[in-house]
Amino acid sequence: MKNLAVIFDMDGVIAHTNPYHAKAFEVFFDRHQITYSEEEFEKHMYGKHNSHIFTYFFKRPIQGSELLTLEDEKEGLFREIYQEEAKPIPFLPDFLADLKAHDFKLGVATSAPRANMDLILDRLSIRDFFSSTLGSENVELHKPHPEVYLKSAENLQIDPSACFVFEDSFSGVTAGLNAGMHVVGVLSSHQQADLPICKAYIQDYKGLNADFLLKLMD
Repeated sequence: MKNLAVIFDMDGVIAHTNPYHAKAFEVFFDRHQITYSEEEFEKHMYGKHNSHIFTYFFKRPIQGSELLTLEDEKEGLFREIYQEEAKPIPFLPDFLADLKAHDFKLGVATSAPRANMDLILDRLSIRDFFSSTLGSENVELHKPHPEVYLKSAENLQIDPSACFVFEDSFSGVTAGLNAGMHVVGVLSSHQQADLPICKAYIQDYKGLNADFLLKLMD
């Protein structure tokens, strides 16, 4: 078997965190007297980087030190809410173990801050599966730009054409496609019709294994 890699987004792909991000944003926006709706969360929160989210909801550009301050506040709320609730998307650990047994290289590529990623990887006891872990601090350009996936492939020393990406959002799927990778859509937060065309779509990782991915390459 030639060298292959699988790169996972985190929110909605490794763990179903979006409901807890929504709770954190509700507390955060209430503090700042910002109005919001579930429809706006769907369009402007899930799968988006905080720079986009804050700029949209505050109705003005949010950048530089202000972005970092607001991000620290909101993401701290998320970690406080989520730390006792952390659990993987069903059957993910079994899938990771099978991929590792078949010599796939594994990575995480998220738009979330590294502190969130560290919390989730450690709480789920899955950090040792991954040879590359990249968060928002590790890139200049955020999804749908492919930088985080291309840097992951470089870290894993695997050609992008030999990489699979698991993503749950429009911007994330687009980033994987822009990187020239094989993308599998995880339907934890969106319907299939809401995502660009992927190689396959899954609800969770039940029954998934290395053979499933190899068949997608045929």
